[in-house]
Amino acid sequence: MIFKRYFPRSLFGRALIIFVAPVILLQAVVAYVFIQRHFDGATAQMARAVAKELNYAVDLVERTDDPVIAQSTLDELIDPLGMKFGLVEGAIVEPAAIRDFYDIPGGAVEEAFKREVHRPLALDLVSDAKVIDARVQTAKGVLRVLIPRDRMISSNPEYLLFWMFGTAAALMAVAVFFLRRQIQPIRALAAAADDFGKGRDTPFRPRGAEEVRRAGAAFLDMKVRLERQIEQRTKMLSGVSHDLKTPLTRMKLALAMLPPDAEVRELQRDVDEMERMLGEFLAFARGEQGEEISAVDPVEIAEEVAADARRRGATVSVLSTVDTPGDATAPLKRMAVKRALGNLVGNAVEFGDRIDISTRVTRKFIEFTVEDDGPGIPEAAREAAFRPFERLDAARNQDKGGGVGLGLSIALDIARGHGGELSLHESERLGGLKARFRAPR
Repeated sequence: MIFKRYFPRSLFGRALIIFVAPVILLQAVVAYVFIQRHFDGATAQMARAVAKELNYAVDLVERTDDPVIAQSTLDELIDPLGMKFGLVEGAIVEPAAIRDFYDIPGGAVEEAFKREVHRPLALDLVSDAKVIDARVQTAKGVLRVLIPRDRMISSNPEYLLFWMFGTAAALMAVAVFFLRRQIQPIRALAAAADDFGKGRDTPFRPRGAEEVRRAGAAFLDMKVRLERQIEQRTKMLSGVSHDLKTPLTRMKLALAMLPPDAEVRELQRDVDEMERMLGEFLAFARGEQGEEISAVDPVEIAEEVAADARRRGATVSVLSTVDTPGDATAPLKRMAVKRALGNLVGNAVEFGDRIDISTRVTRKFIEFTVEDDGPGIPEAAREAAFRPFERLDAARNQDKGGGVGLGLSIALDIARGHGGELSLHESERLGGLKARFRAPR
């Protein structure tokens, strides 16, 4: 559609166009028909009658030899018509017509006079708002005629247009006011749904029209069902985790009481690996539940994660950029974002020797970028890397070990829980993998 790019995207804008466009079109059609058919027609008819009277006066002046007698005769015959005559002997008229551009009836008067008066003619419709000054060339000089405006124009259509469009504008203003009130519940519903998608618990009460109330009630029901489902899943996995930790603890105690040898140490490593895997499973299932959103400094989180990695012997550098004036904090779940960034840095530490963390804060979003000098992930395998329990050690480096395959999945869930995104790219600076975590402010 050719006008699609210019069409408003908001419901308010589209509803306003649906309401306003027909009103404007109707007003334009009515104005055109009324002015063209009524004012122009009526004015032209009245102007032609006055022009014929003017022609009679011109003929009378030219038939009378004595100008004084001609003036006296004109005063007796024409004065009752409300017009004033004056003869300037020997003068020559310069044809012209002076009128305001918005004087619509004046154009009809000018056209009627030019058609009926076949002599050099000058019209002045500007100097006096109540009188039209006409000058006609005669054989004896210039005949000046002052014609009352109301003899040719019944009323000023610009006042009618003003009231017509003014009333329409006032009615449209009232309509816009009530339309905004109808749109507000829809905006509130959209904002509540957006906040819920970002992990923010925003109070919402359905209101407005019946259809909007039903949509709001359906949203609240869906929200309750999702929260209940997440809570049930978390409780179930917590119970499973507790049940699995008990035998693992007994195994660790039993192994600790055995004489140390290579086989016992191998079994201890297996038990530790099982505990680590169990912790990752529980972290993935728990997600961000239970943590409240607060004003968090993203730069501070990056520094803490970098410090933890340095304590493990990693080479990590942090670069921070703040592109917004004033407060640089963002509404985030602090521990969740720290966990996500920690997972990204942990992957980088596992497969690379050098890690760069970049933090960027703008007016609209916050962004963490983690780059390493490892082997990276092929572009075809990056989408699969986000799937739970997906291990791409062959794509990275099998010699450096591997995790359970939940680190990127957890980070992706946390990014989406904040209404953001997590994407993987090739690091142009270090040559390895670049992970970009972005969330709105």
